[in-house]
Amino acid sequence: MSRCDPHSWCDDGQAVTRHLDLSWKVDVAARVLEGEVRLTFAAPATGPLDLDSRGLIVAGIRTHRDEPVDWSVDESDPVLGERLRLELPTGTEAVTIRYRTGPAASALGWLDPIQTTGGRHPFLFTQCQPIHARSLVPCQDTPRHRVTYTALVDVPAPLRAVMSAAPGGDEPAGPGRTRWRFAMPQAIPTYLLALAVGDLDRRDLGPRSRIYAEPDMIDAAAWEFAEVEAMIRAAERLFGPYEWDRFDLLLMPPAFPYGGMENPRLTFLTPTLLSGDRSLVNVVVHELAHSWTGNLVTNATMNDFWLNEGFTVYAERRILEELHGREFADLQGVLRRNALQVHLDQFGPDSPLTKLRTDLAGIDPDEVYSLVPYEKGAQFVILLERAVGRPRFDAFLREYIDRFRFRSITTDEFIAFLEEELPGVLDAVDGRRWIDGPGMPANEHRTSAPALDRLRALAAGWSAGARPGPESAAWSPTELQLFLQDLPRPLPHDDCRWLDEAFALTGRGNHEVLVEWLTIAARSGYAPVRPRLRQVLGRVGRMKYLKPLYGALMAAGDDGPAFAREVFAAAAPGYHPLSRGSLKNIVGT
Repeated sequence: MSRCDPHSWCDDGQAVTRHLDLSWKVDVAARVLEGEVRLTFAAPATGPLDLDSRGLIVAGIRTHRDEPVDWSVDESDPVLGERLRLELPTGTEAVTIRYRTGPAASALGWLDPIQTTGGRHPFLFTQCQPIHARSLVPCQDTPRHRVTYTALVDVPAPLRAVMSAAPGGDEPAGPGRTRWRFAMPQAIPTYLLALAVGDLDRRDLGPRSRIYAEPDMIDAAAWEFAEVEAMIRAAERLFGPYEWDRFDLLLMPPAFPYGGMENPRLTFLTPTLLSGDRSLVNVVVHELAHSWTGNLVTNATMNDFWLNEGFTVYAERRILEELHGREFADLQGVLRRNALQVHLDQFGPDSPLTKLRTDLAGIDPDEVYSLVPYEKGAQFVILLERAVGRPRFDAFLREYIDRFRFRSITTDEFIAFLEEELPGVLDAVDGRRWIDGPGMPANEHRTSAPALDRLRALAAGWSAGARPGPESAAWSPTELQLFLQDLPRPLPHDDCRWLDEAFALTGRGNHEVLVEWLTIAARSGYAPVRPRLRQVLGRVGRMKYLKPLYGALMAAGDDGPAFAREVFAAAAPGYHPLSRGSLKNIVGT
């Protein structure tokens, strides 16, 4: 066996899937999808074919000639799931697999009406990254292989189905049901396969963008993301034409565990972005940037994940600079660098998980998720740019995107391309130390700005009695967040009271500022924020916020841990399974 990816049963010597035809019936009561998938191969195939599966219940498999296919589920692994082995008859061009998903499919998030914003209808969404597509469909679940697809999705009326694909309309599918059609003509890795079903309204934002959201949220969402077309145009000026036809957005229910997911044609977004002042739309910029770095040029395995996220964080900052200026982009970068340091400290200075190129064989990627591939990766890309100058690096980046468009590459392939296009620069920046060494090398670029220096000086003087003056009323949300990040913790309760009164922190709608404040207050055992803390933990499913909040409560004295466990017990049913599992490790239940 020649495995092509440590996180897949896929074998390099076997057939390669090039297209999927999906047909699903969504059973909300049983919380399963049932139907079939037709896998069409790049060339006629014979012999064994190993597919990835996790908890799928297979009913039968036949070839394009309607011949039965022998199959077996003959190996299982706690990380990879089950290996579904097919024995293909001679000259098999395609196979159709009848199956249904298991009741605990890791890709599927099922929400009861009470867990949605409107409270009237259930909601379903998928999250296939990094290796959860195998619980949705039997496939070669590795980014090394890209597929196009079509889909027929049969759902209960009046729910709407949306996918990471071009919509093809809807039709009646029997009493009380509707069938929705989709087609994805651009080839994607399976982790970008995405489906959502719910009570959804829609609103056009521009000539190639639309927002979907629950009816109660559609007006706020349409206002918050009204500037999407300007973002797309800015990105095109930097990285070339947008190749996915449309950039639509789906505002997810609160249980969605991430800030966003870059599913082509339909980016999923957390509702915590609805700050009411458009101050958090940089998350949309990040997902848009993936349209070039990640979706168009993709990492071949999770060991090469930094190629997706490092380049995308760099691209995000370039777009933000194009839209809002250099200082704005730099301050956003400082926020992210501060967050990276938390993860570096958690892993330790010599941890192999702080390398860019990792060896995750036998390790669940979800269990070691961190900002290292994002922020260390971006710092490395910034270093490359500074070594050769922006004009030359921009030309390199355009050529990189053009050379590898619609391909999935390894770190070695990137290094070879870098050496070809910019000879000597890898050694000039000690690039191999960045890629294969732990921690942050000493030659990382440090951002400096007058505004940042003032904020840090204020925070450093806090314990000696320094306090922000009237000028702080003009601080942006980013500046306030940076100031809060640098404050000591825990703080005396009188200091917490001063902060809350001075900046009205507990009532903030910007979750970046709000959660930074609540983390300080929770760690300090400041009881007046408990009602707001309970509210946030009960309504928000984004892991970026849940982990530090629960962690601060568990580190606080007195009844902090007891309060954390009480809130978690009540809120856990509304969290996504990925969030629930991670948080159990924090609260110790």
